[in-house]
Amino acid sequence: MATVSRYARASRTDVFTTLVRAETYPEWLVGCRSVNSIDETWPQVGSRFHHRYGLVGPIAIADTTEVLEIDEGRMLVLEVRARPLGRGRAEFVLDDEPPVGGCPVTRITMDETPLGTLATLAPLLDPLVQGRNIASLNALVAYLNTPAGSTSPDQSEAAASPQTRGSDR
Repeated sequence: MATVSRYARASRTDVFTTLVRAETYPEWLVGCRSVNSIDETWPQVGSRFHHRYGLVGPIAIADTTEVLEIDEGRMLVLEVRARPLGRGRAEFVLDDEPPVGGCPVTRITMDETPLGTLATLAPLLDPLVQGRNIASLNALVAYLNTPAGSTSPDQSEAAASPQTRGSDR
């Protein structure tokens, strides 16, 4: 099992809302290149979204992610597919933490377990999956903390830099 946790300065509701908005996955989930379609019943158990994934270079492969379990506002369990590599079970659990400076704090725990034929390779895969999931949760926290109207943390910083503000020269 590759389990990682991160803390976000966001309410549990805001974090959960992001997790169930499949269209956000390319913004923060390492390897997710695009979301092509989302079932109308998403995020109900059994519903899917169709995506393209790839880790290196321009090659991307079409596959699906399905909801296995959902506890509104607290937990989301997905079956993730990355064929031909295999499939896995990804569980997101959200816990309230004490506020910091008046801001809500949520602990996000992500646990990913290989399924099927990949399960036997778990001891070898766990360090790689754990590294990917650390990067994904770091990106999720950055996404949650991106100011409204920005598409990425880098663009919001650029928008505030003196080089892009003509009146501040």
